[in-house]
Amino acid sequence: MKNLTKFAFALSISASALAGCAADAPTNQDPSDPSDPSDPVDPPLPDDVDLSGKYQIKSNFDLATNAPGTVGDITNTFISMTDDPDDPTNFILDKIIENTSGFIKTALQGAKPFVAGYLNDRLLDFAPDFVSTIIAVGDDFGQIAKNFGLNETLEVNGAEGNWLANHTVTGARFKIDGVESDYPFADYGVAPVAVPGVGLQVESSGKLTLAQHTVGIQYGSVLRIGLDAAIIPSLDPTAANLGQLMQHQIDCQVVGEIVNEAVADATGFSLGAGPFAAGCNLGLQKAADLIYSKIASLDSSALDLGIEGTAKALDTDQNGAIDKIQTGAWAGTASYAGNPAPLAGATFFGTRM
Repeated sequence: MKNLTKFAFALSISASALAGCAADAPTNQDPSDPSDPSDPVDPPLPDDVDLSGKYQIKSNFDLATNAPGTVGDITNTFISMTDDPDDPTNFILDKIIENTSGFIKTALQGAKPFVAGYLNDRLLDFAPDFVSTIIAVGDDFGQIAKNFGLNETLEVNGAEGNWLANHTVTGARFKIDGVESDYPFADYGVAPVAVPGVGLQVESSGKLTLAQHTVGIQYGSVLRIGLDAAIIPSLDPTAANLGQLMQHQIDCQVVGEIVNEAVADATGFSLGAGPFAAGCNLGLQKAADLIYSKIASLDSSALDLGIEGTAKALDTDQNGAIDKIQTGAWAGTASYAGNPAPLAGATFFGTRM
């Protein structure tokens, strides 16, 4: 098929030559390059082009090399729930032991190896999908922590030679399993991030530049939105948070019954399923709370994006006003807790609102 296509293309070129059509000289310039003044696609902008107005901007950031270290710690917490050959049995038993007391705790500690065998034999009865679900959560969390999008506005005022913009981050954008979704900060009680007075310039070629400025992101708050609103519903639409997700994956009532049976066989005393089921549910909630506390700790320092931008400004309807911003690239650094690193793969585009 490819050879046939090449042959048809060659014939079309030959026919054009025989018809006396002269081909233009090839060029090495990139038509999408905003610094290319000879861009053949878009006509030059007028000297008095109007930038004023409000633009919806979408940015993407890749923090693969400089995500805060706590992110790795959080991901490792998910891994710890599933990395033991006897997990999730050991994980569940440890949580029950941590959240019981007195004779019940002592009895369970003494019978732990025996109880673990009971649980392993009945794993499909109470937690058939726990391991795969938690692995998926950890993987998705690592992805959104390193690659995330921001939804923003640029509100431009001023005049030629003195354009200024208010750059405001209004929400986050996450892509999971190829599906991209937007999450307005206002829906989750997170304040917008506003940076006033950002300088802009535009050249007749369409090259648009945004002056250096710093956008401080509450990274933990953004990741909490990603976990609760993007990751968890994609795995369990009935769960609103991590505690509920884990409790839906592990039937603690069945766990309580199995543990009680095992303890009774080992000690001769039946304590009832209730205390063990309660310890299971409480332990899962505390595990979720631990992860949330680690995420919240990220907000002890802002993720500072020290950026300057270059893009292609377009007046597609040629009415004298910019209506699209394309092929944007952010350059600069991402700094967390005073540790800056160069940005890589940071892009943006926008349209007039």
